[in-house]
Amino acid sequence: MEANLIEIHGLRKQFGSLAALDGVDLTVGRGKIVGLLGPNGSGKTTLIKILNGLLCPTAGSVLVDGHAPGLYTKAAVSYLPDKPYFAPWMRVRDAIELFQDFYKDFDRVKADDMCRMMELDESRQIKTLSKGTQEKMQLMLVMSRHAQLYLLDEPIAGVDPAARDAILDTILTNYCENSTVVISTHLISDIEKVLDEAVFLKKGRIVLHDSVEAIREREGKSVDAYFREVFRVAPVNGGNETCSEN
Repeated sequence: MEANLIEIHGLRKQFGSLAALDGVDLTVGRGKIVGLLGPNGSGKTTLIKILNGLLCPTAGSVLVDGHAPGLYTKAAVSYLPDKPYFAPWMRVRDAIELFQDFYKDFDRVKADDMCRMMELDESRQIKTLSKGTQEKMQLMLVMSRHAQLYLLDEPIAGVDPAARDAILDTILTNYCENSTVVISTHLISDIEKVLDEAVFLKKGRIVLHDSVEAIREREGKSVDAYFREVFRVAPVNGGNETCSEN
């Protein structure tokens, strides 16, 4: 039986007195699209940064393809952070060439194909691109790698619905067959259609990890509707209930 791609046991991450992650256990196989779902402040970005080797755990163990985050996993993981990280004076072509020089598994042909598909002009400066177009550019770069694990932190936050559809289509059609994609978001309704599994993270703890199909069957509702139920916040002064606050 093939080993899981992600193995996490007893993971804790402490920032002073705050436990951003509090005893996380998680295993994820290969060939999956997994939603890491939770309100803002639930620990999603912290978990992704630990998987990517940008943060060190306070306690517990983390393995990606059988290795602790380090040099090996840098070559196995393709990471999309939740904030832009390219210099605004750079052109799209400069960013592509940077990735091509830095990552051995970067596929320039694939990158050029995605640029055409998403109508990205390689001669444009990044500072002249809209937020949605910058998101598509960064996703193009990340998905042009032949990685084992793609970690996408809020890839559709702050972009319009049309751009969200384009981003999700890009993810679906460009990740490698035996690779796994982890998408961190609180916008469940937009990504539910592409997910194989869902992980609910609440106050640094996993409260649910199951297949999307099993959740729908067991709960008799969509993953988005069940998420809203699990993360419901009591209304204040008769206001509407929300699920996006922690």
